[in-house]
Amino acid sequence: MSESDRKLFKDWFDEEAASLLATQVGQSKQFDREAFLKLALKDLRQLEMQGRVKQFSHALAHALPQDKEIALSILKETLPPAQTNCESITNGWLQWPIGQFIADYGIGHFEAAFATMIELTKRFSSEFAIRPFLESEPEKVFPRLLALTSHPNPHLRRWCSEGVRTRLPWGRKLHLLIADPSPIWPILEALRDDEEKYVQKSIANNLNDLSKDHPGEVVSLCRRWMNDPTPQRRWIVKHALRTLIKEGNPEALAVIGYGEPVDLSVEFLTGVDAIKIGESIDLTVALGSGSGEPQSLIIDFLVHYVRQGGKTSGKVFKWKIIDLAPGERITLTKKHSFRPTSIRALYPGHHRIEIQVNGHRLAESSFELMPPGG
Repeated sequence: MSESDRKLFKDWFDEEAASLLATQVGQSKQFDREAFLKLALKDLRQLEMQGRVKQFSHALAHALPQDKEIALSILKETLPPAQTNCESITNGWLQWPIGQFIADYGIGHFEAAFATMIELTKRFSSEFAIRPFLESEPEKVFPRLLALTSHPNPHLRRWCSEGVRTRLPWGRKLHLLIADPSPIWPILEALRDDEEKYVQKSIANNLNDLSKDHPGEVVSLCRRWMNDPTPQRRWIVKHALRTLIKEGNPEALAVIGYGEPVDLSVEFLTGVDAIKIGESIDLTVALGSGSGEPQSLIIDFLVHYVRQGGKTSGKVFKWKIIDLAPGERITLTKKHSFRPTSIRALYPGHHRIEIQVNGHRLAESSFELMPPGG
């Protein structure tokens, strides 16, 4: 493994990256390379990833003309060639500080900033750069993005969705759109049959974000999209509903074909009345179909953990997906651990476990979780 392969992600923005970016922007005689490097490299190793990107942006601002429209034009004109595929953006990481510059210094210069974001998106992405403009000038941004949904460049079409994600990883939350996502829906409607998987993934992720705050609206949209769906919409809907499906949301499950169970008997046992923290419990569920039609079933179980202070909270665990024939009976067994982990502390007390089939809770059992040892 080479030395560069062993770098921490934050260390991607190091002295070499600063030099490369200086050479790129230095194609313009109006760029002060020495001033940029002096500021970009100041105490660089003490900074985390976002801090380094911000420092590079700050250094660009001091090394470029103070007229921000001229500065934006220089950054746009010195960008590398546009990408020719949608497989990866990793070769474009060097452009991240340019997007940060647009976010930091582009407000008040909408036309120049938007033109630069378009060109940047063809090389990397402007999903972070556009977020301040969504907050300050949404009436300008959304019509432009909607118009770009039919652009032949898939990077730009993806940007229309990715840039307006309310809970974009590494990006600040868009609280106004979390409160009112109505400007997002027309963009997603326009992109729903996009043939590029790169774009489809963004639409699904956008809807998955929205499902955390507006589950009913997302389910309603996906249900409508699944009326005579295209292959693209089928894929998008399945991935868009993944959080709701994991949670066992019955309406979301029905959209992808897992409706309410019909004439299904459920017998559930935990097998013991008490276990100690650190031990495991054996779960057994017997399912019997009285329906004359086959049924597709997603079997989950919910553990209602006792929390500090005595309250409980439920967590869904996946068990099995089965097709149950008319009149068929099946017995499933599973061992579930009650060992503490770094993400879940365990507390003694009365615990319940429920069986959930296609999002419907049909049976439960309970036991006491005792302190370890003794």
